Amino acid sequence: MARRFGLAGAMALPLVGFALPAKAAESGLNSGDTAWMLVSSVLVLLMTIPGLVLFYGGMVRKKNVLAIMMQSVIICALVSLLWMIVGYSLAFSNGNGFVGDLSDIMLRTLARNWQSAFVLGAGLPNAVPMHVPASVFIMFQMTFAIITPAVITGSFAERMKFSSLLVLMAAWSVLVYAPVAHWVWSPGGWLYRLGIADYAGGTVVEINSGIAGLICALYMGKRLGFGHDNMMPWNLSYAVMGASLLWVGWLGFNSGGAGGANPNAGMAVLVTQIAAAAATLAWTGIEWLSHGKPTVLGAISGAVAGLVAITPAAGFVLPGAAMVIGIAAGLLSFWVVTIVKPKLGFDDTLDAFGVHGVAGILGTLATGLLAFAPLSGGAVRGGWHQLSIQALGVGATALYCGVVTGAILLVLDRTMGLRVSRDEERQGLDEVLHGESIA
Repeated sequence: MARRFGLAGAMALPLVGFALPAKAAESGLNSGDTAWMLVSSVLVLLMTIPGLVLFYGGMVRKKNVLAIMMQSVIICALVSLLWMIVGYSLAFSNGNGFVGDLSDIMLRTLARNWQSAFVLGAGLPNAVPMHVPASVFIMFQMTFAIITPAVITGSFAERMKFSSLLVLMAAWSVLVYAPVAHWVWSPGGWLYRLGIADYAGGTVVEINSGIAGLICALYMGKRLGFGHDNMMPWNLSYAVMGASLLWVGWLGFNSGGAGGANPNAGMAVLVTQIAAAAATLAWTGIEWLSHGKPTVLGAISGAVAGLVAITPAAGFVLPGAAMVIGIAAGLLSFWVVTIVKPKLGFDDTLDAFGVHGVAGILGTLATGLLAFAPLSGGAVRGGWHQLSIQALGVGATALYCGVVTGAILLVLDRTMGLRVSRDEERQGLDEVLHGESIA
């Protein structure tokens, strides 16, 4: 069965004419694959710092800019250590169908296999041999574990206590992100065994962060003044720079799912670019028609929607299907953000649900219909059977994430409290929480 890694041997294709050093060849390592996965890791990390830092920082009000930037920075540091200590083991050690075990706590297996080619699910019948060392795989996966909770902060921006944020993100990373990653990407995971196709995180990253964001927004309630105060972004130029970094970084985010430098990585880069372009034009066009003017905020929101939607499909669809997915994502996310959200009245501050959750669901389902079988060696074929598996993955991820996220919020609210006081919210989180401000 095709997965993010191990697409019917596609990831194992060496570069034409490339000769491995003797020691590397004996160990199964490929320096080309290793180099590309290292580059992809850097590109994905770039998406959080500085990408998301600038993107979110430019879209909040001036009194909360440093606070939202700090959240992405601190999550990067916090999750990096949690991933080393326990997160990676829970996500990728064999364990059972629902969660890994603690056999790789503190990454202790690296002491004996750091020079060897990594085998995903070693010891299982469906184990996937790779051509990169374990340290590279761990680092690549760490960058995904970092950006996912960082995306959630956009839904409750401008109103959560910093101390509560630290505990929320630590608990969520261990209790929600790691198990869902195991379901989908570990050969021992139950969704993996069923045959779900999620190339780079439609369920694990996008639906997970979108649903968590929605639950946070609903639980915490609206910002003071929501609906009548001016809450326009303070500096859209920051947001544009951040979105641009996200766009570029996303090429590594999706193509790294191929596990190395191979034809699947090339196709993932191409379709990612096409979907992002299509969604940008779709959002811009519908906004122009309906509101009379195309906005910069709309264009970058459309780009992110397209990038989100193609994420699960990147290694499974051809360019034509990618364009369709991008157009659909731009139109659907525009409708949810500009029409559905105002009608329902919830305060998803920076539209983590409206863009990541909605486009992630769309892309995951579309993969089930539009997957081109030869890209996965015939393992993932678009049709009703694959769509049913994708739908199960969407439902299971949304249900589990929603329930556990709500439980974490409830416990924190009754112990630490979640929200700053009304006076502190009016003053702004930069000064209240961090004693700093933008002049």
